[in-house]
Amino acid sequence: MPRRHELSADRRRPLLLFALGLVLVLVCAALVIRAVGGGDGGPASGRAIGASAPGTETDQAPSPPPLPLAGRTVVLDPGHNRDNAQHLAEIGRPVDAGGFEKACNTTGTATADGLPEATINWKLALALQDRLEALGATVPLTRDADAGWGPCIDERGRAGNGVGADLLLSLHADGAAAGAHGFHVIQPGLLPGWTDDIQADSARAALAVRDELVAAGLSPATYLGRDGIDERTDLGTLNHSDVPAVMLEAGNLGNPADAALLTAPAGRGIVADALAEAVVAFVTE
Repeated sequence: MPRRHELSADRRRPLLLFALGLVLVLVCAALVIRAVGGGDGGPASGRAIGASAPGTETDQAPSPPPLPLAGRTVVLDPGHNRDNAQHLAEIGRPVDAGGFEKACNTTGTATADGLPEATINWKLALALQDRLEALGATVPLTRDADAGWGPCIDERGRAGNGVGADLLLSLHADGAAAGAHGFHVIQPGLLPGWTDDIQADSARAALAVRDELVAAGLSPATYLGRDGIDERTDLGTLNHSDVPAVMLEAGNLGNPADAALLTAPAGRGIVADALAEAVVAFVTE
């Protein structure tokens, strides 16, 4: 007969089952806490509880800096046009050039082997357009193809006015004696009522273009201007502009070395790179 203080087997069984169940509950709870907390009683990576883990939407890379010409507009004017010589009556029509009349346009010059200046200007404009757009700028051209004739100088000069351009850059190449070489940048001189509002900023733009071309290894003209800068009041393209405007004569096509530079894609690339740097320097100064 069992003693009074001892439990029977039937009475001990429920207590054992309860104890085993309690142990299982505690073990499961410990495993859940370890999984959530990373073990050792704390967060796995040392972050405060509730902090987002790497790779979530709050762990984003910093935004890239804005492009240097974002929001800027630069109008490029590829001088002349390839077929101007076939439309002499049209380009010979007189237009206002800034309080006086000049021909609508001219044929431009050519290399010794007959490549038109207009085509060189066009290809340089396209190369520069690509570079400026890559820097964030909007870059309209004053003509949409290297074909046909015009537009006239007054229309070219006004191209930047309606779009709020930061700069109008007219691209040309010169035709001079074979011994003359180098580039020059033409800035508008003071013409009251026409250029007085843009003269100072245009002079800054001309210096930026001159300095970047020199830095790229190009030589200022040996035959006109002063240190690569010339000033004129007789150019309708500059006189009609109400935004800063300069004209580049990128070299003398009558000079073999200048012609070789400007007819080669690599040479035009050097000029285009320098001009893109000049535009950035001018608009961010």
